[in-house]
Amino acid sequence: MGYQPRARAPREFGKRSEKARPKTKAEKRRASGIYSVGEEHIPSRDEVFNRTLNGLHHLGTQRFAVPPFHEHFDRWLLSLRTILSEFESSESVTLDDQFREQYGQVLSDIELDLKQRRLREASREEAIRKVSQSIIEARSALAQAEREYAAKTKEFAGQRERAVKPVAGRAGKIREELKRIIGMRAGFLRGISKRAKAQKEAEATERLDTAKRELEKIERTFATEQQKLRQEHSKRKRLLLEQIADHQKEIESLDTSSRIDDSVDARRAACDALIDAVKALAQRNEQTSETTSISQ
Repeated sequence: MGYQPRARAPREFGKRSEKARPKTKAEKRRASGIYSVGEEHIPSRDEVFNRTLNGLHHLGTQRFAVPPFHEHFDRWLLSLRTILSEFESSESVTLDDQFREQYGQVLSDIELDLKQRRLREASREEAIRKVSQSIIEARSALAQAEREYAAKTKEFAGQRERAVKPVAGRAGKIREELKRIIGMRAGFLRGISKRAKAQKEAEATERLDTAKRELEKIERTFATEQQKLRQEHSKRKRLLLEQIADHQKEIESLDTSSRIDDSVDARRAACDALIDAVKALAQRNEQTSETTSISQ
């Protein structure tokens, strides 16, 4: 097998490849003003102040979209401490006691404020849970009341039927007897006198009237008991429905307040106070630098 010479690359190949090479992460960071720990670039004082102010402004305008909002507090405080920690550790900035006192007080105040808000939110969530449980219990009681009312109504109907049936049966027999007496032919040759027939008819009529009065008494008694049962059920039902309605209004009120991130103003005020403190420190650093330059 003979020697095959390797094909030579075009003269401009290397240049084209270099132009097409994508930027590295380090180059991108240098282009955007962000440097990694391993790089030698030390941010200037203005860069440190601007980066800190931008970070504080961003945190001050941050809103938490979804409740429960207190679950975002720790993350927000961590971001705030990180910004201040990076600011403190910068070699380009000279901190003084005035700044440390100011930002320490602001941090302490916002931490306490968020802690109290966290407790209020937790308390509100517990209140919602308890009210929701009360609604469930009230609805369960309402369903139980409906079942009891239906059962008692059915029981009353059975009792009424058992009480009415024998009396109604007796009254029916008396009617048949009275009908038969009325249909009898009275006379000297008929086996019964008109007087005896009238006596039998009067006695049967009296017994029928007695049976009717007994039936009416039974009907009135059961009607009274049924009305009493209905009124008690209606009252109990009304009270339970009122309780459910009140609990639902309470839930709506608690739920409406839980959808609002009421920590926005406090967090913005804290960041604004830190921004003012950082700006004031920048002025003092600048004055110190000018004084040093003049003395040199």
